Amino acid sequence: MRYQRILLKLSGEALMGRLSYGIDPEVVQGIAREIADVVASGVQTAIVVGGGNIFRGVKGAAAGMDRATADYIGMLATVMNAMTLQDALEQIGVPTRVQTAISMQEVAEPYIRRRAIRHLEKGRVVIFAAGSGNPFFTTDTTAALRAAEIDAEVVFKATKVDGVYDADPKVNPHARRFESLSYSHVLSHGLQVMDGTAITLCQENNIPIVVFDLSVVGNIRRAVQGEPIGTIVGGYCEIK
Repeated sequence: MRYQRILLKLSGEALMGRLSYGIDPEVVQGIAREIADVVASGVQTAIVVGGGNIFRGVKGAAAGMDRATADYIGMLATVMNAMTLQDALEQIGVPTRVQTAISMQEVAEPYIRRRAIRHLEKGRVVIFAAGSGNPFFTTDTTAALRAAEIDAEVVFKATKVDGVYDADPKVNPHARRFESLSYSHVLSHGLQVMDGTAITLCQENNIPIVVFDLSVVGNIRRAVQGEPIGTIVGGYCEIK
């Protein structure tokens, strides 16, 4: 494998499958099997999962809710997703720990950096839930933050598209997919990779971001092996 310690960012929507809301158990089981394959190869794996399949704070705020309250509800949604993914992993024999940024010790550990690293060193998957514990920050930013804290070599952002385009490929059939991009290009052109805070955190800590299509079976392993799928964002990258 090319990488030894990774952080995988999963959106909440990735757990929905074709449902319009909630969690599709078959989809979660499929993701768990792919993660198990990576873990079995010796890669230390941490995960940040979103909560948009259950509740999205930005939408709640747009509907008139207090933004901080809406964001906290969204954080709780990520805990539900994390526990679901933990259950799917442990049912196939992958030891997994959920650590939350908001204390709820009856169902998960509190986030403790040194403990998280120790779990990874012992071959356990660590799922970081409840975002960063702060409103106004996305789970993309949490992914970048946790990656920096645990010294992950890379952030893998699993999405519904096969990389980063210069336009929406669903709208523009001539949209161009990038093989690689610099952080500065992503920021200056407002490309939809991760939010600006997340990109800046990765840039400051020299953590590359790989954006790839989660729906293709085996893509997580291919990404970890360093195969040229999707788009890689890094300071050393040239636009191709």
